[in-house]
Amino acid sequence: MKKTFLASRLILAAMLAFSVSAFAQHGAGGGRPAGVAPGSTGAPSDVGRGDSGRSSNMGSNGMGHSNAASESPSKVLDNGKLDTSLTNALEKSGISVPGGNLKSACSGFKNLGQCVAAMHVAKNLDIPGGFEALKAKMTGTNSVSLGKAIQELSPNANAKAESKKATKQADHEINAAESAS
Repeated sequence: MKKTFLASRLILAAMLAFSVSAFAQHGAGGGRPAGVAPGSTGAPSDVGRGDSGRSSNMGSNGMGHSNAASESPSKVLDNGKLDTSLTNALEKSGISVPGGNLKSACSGFKNLGQCVAAMHVAKNLDIPGGFEALKAKMTGTNSVSLGKAIQELSPNANAKAESKKATKQADHEINAAESAS
């Protein structure tokens, strides 16, 4: 009887020792794999990032352009070739640039994409007061987003959908103009 009791204790101790060792090797669900730095997901550095692994200078078309849509209009439109290409693209879409000068029309906007999207919204929705009314709402003190400006100037429109549509149109034209310049 004493022998079986001792044997069962030894077996229990051995099982415990092996299970602790197995837990340590597998991390018990909370550890990092070997060689993975703190704060890492364990994936290669560009996997799982919110920008789909594209480097920051890649445009939405995958080409190596900077994203002009997110830059200051005055900075981007200093490039005369880009200014001309974008003006031509807008005219092909049926949008005449207010005052005939894209740089002055877009002054006051945080980025070129907002300005071009506002031009599209003004045309798409036939906004009362046109582009100038949208620009007045979106720039200066007490400025609002494009969606909010649409809500205020065209209350029956689906502001979210129209904003998204115009932003997509603007990005397409800006990327095409970048590629052409």
